[in-house]
Amino acid sequence: GTHGAGNNWARGHYTEGVEFIDQVMDVARKEVEGCDCMQGFQMCHSLGGGTGSGMGTLLFAKLREEYPDRMLVSFPVFPTPKVSDVIVEPYNATLAIHQLTEYADEVFVFDNEALYNICRRTLKRKQPTFKDLNSLVSAVMGGITGSLRFPGQLNADLRKLGTNLIPFPRLHFFTLGFAPLIRSDAKMYQKACLPALAPAPRVDV
Repeated sequence: GTHGAGNNWARGHYTEGVEFIDQVMDVARKEVEGCDCMQGFQMCHSLGGGTGSGMGTLLFAKLREEYPDRMLVSFPVFPTPKVSDVIVEPYNATLAIHQLTEYADEVFVFDNEALYNICRRTLKRKQPTFKDLNSLVSAVMGGITGSLRFPGQLNADLRKLGTNLIPFPRLHFFTLGFAPLIRSDAKMYQKACLPALAPAPRVDV
């Protein structure tokens, strides 16, 4: 479209999103047809604006209706007051969380303020850019989905991942942790091997 949802969840979910959802579902169907063994869908979106929260949750509802036996995984960025520039972001997030509780199978929560704090304090970025934030998010997503791409015994697919992590169906919002946190321009100077990350405890005799 030529314009967004105006930072309004209802507009993205019921007005603007409804106009484009059929086109989006056609793209999703084409991707599904090209899969040999589809496990489910993964979506990255922001819950502060109208499009990510409104149309994003509408897309989840449509995918659940059309593919009820497939896993729906969400990677949402939650808004926070310190880095917010829109006063209605908490309302958009609250309405979107209700939809994610109903339709998503797994929700890996990214906190916008935490991403900025990590970039400033740990990665020593005075003015974090979207590239810095996105590289951090992509690294965490790569860690989460590593068991899907490499052979192993534990968490071999999205369904097993949910089975091991979800105690009750509606309690599927996960808090994330990641290590090591290394700046992209400092990787050649820092070691990421196990002894460097977890040195052996010192024993005094």
